[in-house]
Amino acid sequence: MDLSYSPEEQAFRAEVREFLETSLPKDMAAKVARGHDHLSKADMEQWHAILNARGWLAQNWPKAFGGAEWNAVQRHIFEEEAARANAPRIVPFGLSMLAPVLMKFGSKAQQDHYLPRILSGEHWWCQGYSEPGAGSDLASLKTKAERHGDHYIVNGQKTWTTLGQYANWIFCLVRTDPAAKQQEGISFLLIDMNTPGIEVRPIILLDGTHEVNEVWFTDVKVPVANLVGEENKGWTYAKYLLTHERTNIAGVGFSQAGLEQVKRIARAERANGRPLIENPHFAARLARVEIDLMALATSNLRIVSKAAAGGAPGIEASMLKVKGTVIRQEINDLARRAVGPYAMPFPSESVEGDNDPVGPDYAGPLAAQYFNYRKLSIFGGSNEVQRNIIAKTLMTGGRG
Repeated sequence: MDLSYSPEEQAFRAEVREFLETSLPKDMAAKVARGHDHLSKADMEQWHAILNARGWLAQNWPKAFGGAEWNAVQRHIFEEEAARANAPRIVPFGLSMLAPVLMKFGSKAQQDHYLPRILSGEHWWCQGYSEPGAGSDLASLKTKAERHGDHYIVNGQKTWTTLGQYANWIFCLVRTDPAAKQQEGISFLLIDMNTPGIEVRPIILLDGTHEVNEVWFTDVKVPVANLVGEENKGWTYAKYLLTHERTNIAGVGFSQAGLEQVKRIARAERANGRPLIENPHFAARLARVEIDLMALATSNLRIVSKAAAGGAPGIEASMLKVKGTVIRQEINDLARRAVGPYAMPFPSESVEGDNDPVGPDYAGPLAAQYFNYRKLSIFGGSNEVQRNIIAKTLMTGGRG
């Protein structure tokens, strides 16, 4: 396998790098670099608008739907350069999760209505999958939708809804046939968050931030026209969406940027009078994760290229998800360990006013990042479940 970039790909990298240098707002990049300054909704909307104006927001969409139609190598290059430049993460729910489902299973009317609004930012989507008692075992979900004429009436609860406080639309898995087997009685609905009967309640995380939510549905009226595909076929669409989500979770570019940060910290921090990067134990852990990351980057290119040619990947997406999240968590742990007690979180009142955090500026957010990114091994399907899927598929030859 030839792992070198072609002249065309090197030219594309230069184009991306120039775009980021000239178009990425400096204050926004500084927020991302500091880590502890969380981006506002306005920041994320501004970055999406900048990318959309360049035609680079919907990177994996076909040109027929207004996308850039980049190949796997181009997307990999952009991810690397964006992470290196401290660009914000592109919010994936509408662009990378719902859109592929609509393109494959949605009606022409749904494609014409929703896809342009995802690009313009008029619709901010969130995901309504997990429920209390139905996270990794998603097929046991209980939120129900009962059909009454040309509408469904939805009742139930979703939880861990990321950025749901900003969303004006939610795509939901709902149970439309309670008598059917678990996977066979589920449908895929698109729901306007401004519909009466919807309540969003914040869940405050360990680091004090409001990133996730509970969403409650009480007699919410949803037009039947908002059903994607066929009734009771939603599990098929959900699995298709999850393969895209798990592939994206690999996060090679973010891990590469995180690894470079660890190296900078290890050169600055000292152990027994010498740079930490010269400590044999620490250097060995650093080398091990760097080797794993290089292998993941190669695998990611190979698998995503294969998926681009033949649709959504199968167990390969689970493999990327598991290995990618393990690597990112190891990098977070190395960064936290590198600064020692300076990474300890401080009560908010101790750093207000003229009181600065103890230690170097880069140490402050490391503990919060470490704790926050423990979630990586859970969302998108827990790593334990993904390992079971991989083992079952390989042992049965894909026969279930």
